[in-house]
Amino acid sequence: MATSQKPAKVLKGVRILSLSLNLPGPSALLRLKRMSANCVKLEPLAPTNAPTGITGDPMSAYSRVAYEAMHAGIRVLAADLKTAAGQKKMQSELDKADVLLTSFRPSALTKLGLDWRSLQLRYPALSLVAIVGAPGAGAELPGHDLTYMAENNLITGLDLPATLYADMAGALMAVEAVLQAVLLQRQTGWGHRFEVALSDAAAHLAQPRAWGLTLPGTPIGGGHAGYRVYPCQDGRVALAALEPHFAKALCAVAGLTWTNPAMMMAPATHQAIARCVAARTCAQWQQLAAQHDIPLHTLPN
Repeated sequence: MATSQKPAKVLKGVRILSLSLNLPGPSALLRLKRMSANCVKLEPLAPTNAPTGITGDPMSAYSRVAYEAMHAGIRVLAADLKTAAGQKKMQSELDKADVLLTSFRPSALTKLGLDWRSLQLRYPALSLVAIVGAPGAGAELPGHDLTYMAENNLITGLDLPATLYADMAGALMAVEAVLQAVLLQRQTGWGHRFEVALSDAAAHLAQPRAWGLTLPGTPIGGGHAGYRVYPCQDGRVALAALEPHFAKALCAVAGLTWTNPAMMMAPATHQAIARCVAARTCAQWQQLAAQHDIPLHTLPN
């Protein structure tokens, strides 16, 4: 069986129209493009006083680099959907589309004539994937990645998350929804509606914490001496020696006598491994990892 690192062309011939802005929708659209979907984005007109390169998508102002990366190979059109000309341009694209991807509040979709009932009447084979902040009535409430992460107990301390987890997870869920819509359309001939809530994406990411897997003191929450981040001479070492055979190899490097898995939860084991890690450089730990089959990754300070 042949294998490939390239995305399979499973969406070849499928046409997707996106009205979504910022990060989740455009990120999803790029992944769909890589599956060979014919992707078109219709975004608002840029403000008349906008600097060069700034479009109607706020992401182009937040980060031009991110905007360009997410729109590589995407055909981008612009229109004012509140005007007759803009509506005509959008309807021309909808006539050819298999899936409509949005990120507006339901009330905004209704004002634009893009509520599900209206779409079904005019485009019965068209599917809608609506990215919203929260499900149901919560879709009308304001929110962002940070608030959805916070409500799912994924913000610790005052530091911001390292990346936009809910947005990126939401993008993957949107791709999943498009794939489901295409399969159902092929089976039934009708379009289907899917709602992707970013708060649900955050809740999905939070499941290990809700199950207690990553709470402080648990094996994956810092209680296991082989599954932690330690300082070394010139950086940090992220150790993931969780399984007994990995933990045993780590103990041997640290000069500890392996007895049983429970020893990895003991304070004395934590202290011994911390001293061992601190005594070596990142390069030395990379070499030890290769020699002893220890899962780790070194990081700068």
